[in-house]
Amino acid sequence: MDVAADVAERFRSVLGHFCTGVAVVTACEADEPVGFACQSFAALSLDPPLVLFCPATTSRTWPVIERVGRFAVNVLAGDQHEVSVAFGSPGGDKFGSVSWHAGPGGAPLIDGALTWVDCTVDTVHEAGDHYVVIGRVTGLGAVSTGRPLLFYRGRYAVTEAPPSGELFDWPRPDDWF
Repeated sequence: MDVAADVAERFRSVLGHFCTGVAVVTACEADEPVGFACQSFAALSLDPPLVLFCPATTSRTWPVIERVGRFAVNVLAGDQHEVSVAFGSPGGDKFGSVSWHAGPGGAPLIDGALTWVDCTVDTVHEAGDHYVVIGRVTGLGAVSTGRPLLFYRGRYAVTEAPPSGELFDWPRPDDWF
């Protein structure tokens, strides 16, 4: 029995119960767009505005983004599952079937995304088989009323609209972004 494989599979199963959004991290080097699907993206700080994402150490796209020093995070909409599949697959022309335009920092902004965040690379930390990349936010996109694309237990999902009047305020709003 391969204990390491068993632990990795159990780890993946347990953490798969934490629902995440799906984003595509993009950059452009010498007029060549690059990008990858990412579910390890989060807000980190309000002051200064920072975000983080975690590319694998084996990523072929991350070294390009690191060289460029700028990137955009495109938050995918619930109907963009095919975009996630394209950007989550190795090789191929990921931008060939996707409509996009350059953002303020030059990184590709995917049309139809719920919103985007434009950033510069601030800090990079090695962490096991991934890097933790901290980005300094330089621009923010408009927001959409659409539903986000989610990833839960190894599958894509979307949110349901809450019943009318069922939203509530957090008791301590300073605890949440």
